[in-house]
Amino acid sequence: MRIPTILFLCTGNYYRSRFVEHLFNAQAQRLGLAWSAESRGLAIERGINNVGPIAAATLRALEERGVTVAPPLRMPLQAQDEDFARAQRVVALYEREHRPLVAERFPAWAERVEYLEVPDVGELGVNEALGLMERAVLTLLEQLQGDGPGPHSADHSARS
Repeated sequence: MRIPTILFLCTGNYYRSRFVEHLFNAQAQRLGLAWSAESRGLAIERGINNVGPIAAATLRALEERGVTVAPPLRMPLQAQDEDFARAQRVVALYEREHRPLVAERFPAWAERVEYLEVPDVGELGVNEALGLMERAVLTLLEQLQGDGPGPHSADHSARS
C-alpha cells in the first residue's frame, strides 16, 4: 500500500515548498505518522535568481531544526498533473500568489488546493516566513494524526 502524500506548492520550488516538504517528512517520521510530502513549483521559470538546487536559507533553517537534507540535492521541479493526481492533499504556500497560477496552469485541480498565507521573500522576512511555515506544518501534522490517512475536503484546510 502506498503511503498517503501531501503535495506542497510554491512558485519556484526553491525556498518555501522545499522547507515545508523536508520539515514535514522529518516530523512525520519522528511522530510515526504514515504520510509523506513532496514539493513542486507552479512556475519554476520565474526563479531566475534562484542559484543551485535549494535556497541556502532553507538548508540553514532545516539544519537549525535538526533536519538533514541528504545529498544529492535535487533541482526544483515543475508541477505536473501527475503530481496532483498522486497526492491525497495539495497545499500551496500563498493564496494571493498561487491561486491564479493554479487556475491558469492546473484548472482541473483548483478545487483540491488548500492555501497557507506565507508570502515570498520581499513581502515577509525570512525568519518570520520560516516561523509561519513551521507552525503550519505542525498544525497540519496534528490534523493528520487526528484524521487518519484518507482524502480530505477543502474544509480541512491547513491555513495558519
